[in-house]
Amino acid sequence: MMLFKKLLRHNSSQWQVHLRSRSLRVWIAALIGCLTCFLVLLPVFSQQPVEIRFLMLAPETPLFAPLIEEFERENPDIRIRMVEGPNATNLVEDLYTSALLLGSSPYDLINLDVVWTAKFAAAGWLMDLSDRATPQELAQHLETSIEAGRYQDKLYRIPWRTDAGVLFYRKDLLQEAGLQQPQTFTDLLEVSKTLQQKTGVDWGYLWQGRQYEGVAAMFVEVLSGFGGYWINPETLEVGLDQPEAINAVNFLRGTVRQGVSPGGVTTYQEEEVRRLFQSGGAAFMRNWPYAIPLLNSEESAVRNKVGIRPMLSMPGGQPGSCLGGWGWGILSSTPHPEEAWRVLQYFTSERVQRINALKGYLPSLRSLYEDPEILAEFPHYAEMAQVFEKTVLRPSIAQYAQASDILQRYLSAVFSGRMAPEDAMQTAASETRSLLGRLSSAQEARG
Repeated sequence: MMLFKKLLRHNSSQWQVHLRSRSLRVWIAALIGCLTCFLVLLPVFSQQPVEIRFLMLAPETPLFAPLIEEFERENPDIRIRMVEGPNATNLVEDLYTSALLLGSSPYDLINLDVVWTAKFAAAGWLMDLSDRATPQELAQHLETSIEAGRYQDKLYRIPWRTDAGVLFYRKDLLQEAGLQQPQTFTDLLEVSKTLQQKTGVDWGYLWQGRQYEGVAAMFVEVLSGFGGYWINPETLEVGLDQPEAINAVNFLRGTVRQGVSPGGVTTYQEEEVRRLFQSGGAAFMRNWPYAIPLLNSEESAVRNKVGIRPMLSMPGGQPGSCLGGWGWGILSSTPHPEEAWRVLQYFTSERVQRINALKGYLPSLRSLYEDPEILAEFPHYAEMAQVFEKTVLRPSIAQYAQASDILQRYLSAVFSGRMAPEDAMQTAASETRSLLGRLSSAQEARG
């Protein structure tokens, strides 16, 4: 026993010597440091990145692939899952609606067409972004692009691309005839007739007259120009049976009856109009800016002969180009609102909008319309900035799709000669009031 105690004391003293050695203390400190780092970083390594999902029009998906790659590289805690949808805008809207009606959407973000906001917000499907975006940030965007994202004084959509109807005109024909650009709809008719007589151009004015959303977008421009309105979203008053609206319909019908527009215009959409104008068949055209690079392509008969300007009005009216475009919203059902907001901020940022602007997509940020590099590539952006100063919104109401369908049907009835303008617009106004009355009753029932 005595021997054992001596050995124990000897070994203990040896260990104390070793612990006092500098190399051993350094080794122990390093070991403790490694264990500490491991315990701190273990949750990071074990946590999977949050996945943010959205549905996108099929033609748009190649545009987003490099943007998503860049975002994920800079934000390793988030993965973006882009689901390729159909080619048509209305089909994408239907898919979102069907998923949300089930109560549990597989998506976190939504790329909203300008006319979807009210419907999705009224259904409670969108997150209110009013407290997330600062007034300074919003002021950097085109004003009406921001207003298009509001519903009942709350903000649900941040724009990233915009659009507006444009009046295209043949500069060469006006110069040949010694005429100035028209300023009113009356001027447009008179100048068109003169150009048809003096230059031999087949048609004076082309527009979209087919029964679809495009005719509603076209009509709100003419309606505003005559001093009328479709639906006041604040009061739900309907102006379709007012004299200004009937005058607007009569003007459009008159373009066909006077031979300024072809009879087939009542079946035309954007592309039928663009092809006829691009072939040199008309002096004026109402269309969207997407047509500009096509009109100036090498195979175009009107290359470098076309100008653009804001829409027209009559005295007392308000010239206004119908606002189009897209913006991002966050679905209220998302379990990851903070991560979704970071993705939204990236997609609407100046960097991303600048990249897209250099690909021909009109941005919503004012500063990019003065960017020298962008203007060198797309000089017409400077003219589009003037167009965006005078834009008109389609009514921001939850039942917009139904209201638009009513308007489309009765405009088509007038253009095809099945109804007189007064009768058609009175019936359209009556059906619209009935629709909005049901909407008001439903809102009151919900409290």
